[in-house]
Amino acid sequence: MKLFSRSSAAKALSLAAISALVLSGCAAAPEETPTATEEPISFLACAVSDEGSWNDKSFNEAVYDGLKRAEAELGVQIKAAESNTADDFEPNLQVMVDAACDVTFGVGFNLVAAINKLAAANPSVNMAIVDGWSEGNSNLKPIYYSMNESSFLAGYVAAEYSTSKVIGTYGGIQIPSVTDFMSGYYYGAQQWAKDNGTEVRVVGWDPATEQGDFTGNFAPNSPESKTISLAQLNAGADVIFPVGGDQFSAVATAIEEVNPAAVMVGVDKDIALTNDAVSKYVLTSAEKRMANAVYDIIAVMVAGGSFVGGDEGAYLGNLANGGTGISPFYDFDSKISQAVKDRIAELEAGIIDGSVNPLG
Repeated sequence: MKLFSRSSAAKALSLAAISALVLSGCAAAPEETPTATEEPISFLACAVSDEGSWNDKSFNEAVYDGLKRAEAELGVQIKAAESNTADDFEPNLQVMVDAACDVTFGVGFNLVAAINKLAAANPSVNMAIVDGWSEGNSNLKPIYYSMNESSFLAGYVAAEYSTSKVIGTYGGIQIPSVTDFMSGYYYGAQQWAKDNGTEVRVVGWDPATEQGDFTGNFAPNSPESKTISLAQLNAGADVIFPVGGDQFSAVATAIEEVNPAAVMVGVDKDIALTNDAVSKYVLTSAEKRMANAVYDIIAVMVAGGSFVGGDEGAYLGNLANGGTGISPFYDFDSKISQAVKDRIAELEAGIIDGSVNPLG
């Protein structure tokens, strides 16, 4: 993966390479772009969102991007249902079962109970769950991410960029898929401190005590999000990493009120590229490239590959296979020295070969 190039989501695997990627969970990154199919094929790919819309600038939208890419490049038909509340999860999943979808993606850990229930009741139906797990259902493929890897690199950049050497992070709900980002960010900052002999303080999360700041929900740009951002900025933080879906406008508003020179690190998508309203404040983003996983899983099936669910078939997105990574620096690129960029590339290579532990 080229760290500072455009998202590897812009590339795709050949169908053979895709099969290897999804079945192994950790194979090579995309190399070739498949030829777009002119006519729709007899394959229906479906998805049910977590609470929020398909244009949430976060994980729901990333999954929908994967569906749309599969529609455009592979010629599949797609069907998507938005969940306004948790009460919508099971009915929306049932709609997909009734529609005879070839594969249905559930977005987020909140759907774990509902999608496992439907998978158990419909063992011949193929399903996948992003940031969730199978409760013994062999027809449900978990999609996991090693988000500590890219967040480690983001934390290193944040510590380098910070003038106060105080950086902040907070989460939506204290669950592993959230704290994984925060811990990687923390240890990346500490790696910078070790490399440079200068202390860096991270407010909002301590991996050792597992104590930190959480909004308690994933409501977009919530009042709690702004309150935490204001508190961290007032504590001296000049780089904020919100791990709770779309909290970027809330952080930007807090920055404007307290310290217009401060910045943020985006999460899930390339926020500087996808959210113009806040792009001037986005140093980089720790991307969870869910669109890649969705596309790859569909592509394997379209090519005739077997759908493998359960723990055996779990997909793991990491730096090695391009399932995660940090975004380009865009307008901030000139403020990050080549020496630091080279060091980040070294750390990335070290994480991939196992010589660097992104969790300390």
